[in-house]
Amino acid sequence: MAEEQLVLFSLGNEEYAISITQVKEIIQYKGATKIPSIPEYMEGIINLRGKIIPVIDLALRLKVATTKTGDKRALVIETAEREIGLVVDEVSEVIRISDSDIEPPPTRTGSGYIRGIGKERDRLLILLDVDKLFDEEEMQELKKVR
Repeated sequence: MAEEQLVLFSLGNEEYAISITQVKEIIQYKGATKIPSIPEYMEGIINLRGKIIPVIDLALRLKVATTKTGDKRALVIETAEREIGLVVDEVSEVIRISDSDIEPPPTRTGSGYIRGIGKERDRLLILLDVDKLFDEEEMQELKKVR
């Protein structure tokens, strides 16, 4: 039986997960430099060890409510050969989950970035596919930010 390692994080009251293979690192988020004419869900840019990285407010991108202000984290991911920071409320843990504990997403979600629902003990985890978080046009916009 195949297993997968997931990084668990929260946005508001919901728990989400991303495959650990898609997460390069987790950093404390201290804010971003704002730049003009960017999409609403984009916080701005940060300098991470000499690399300019666009930062996305994941709650805004997914259109979910979040109540936490202050001490947030950013998951630095790589998608389409571009590093991007995803701001989340809290990163809680890394777990292993078997493929048999992952259900297909509800058909009514209409979003390709939800790849499944994980069942871990008595909780449900929304599994995201970061490669599908942004459409082609949005990825081109993110690549322009340097």
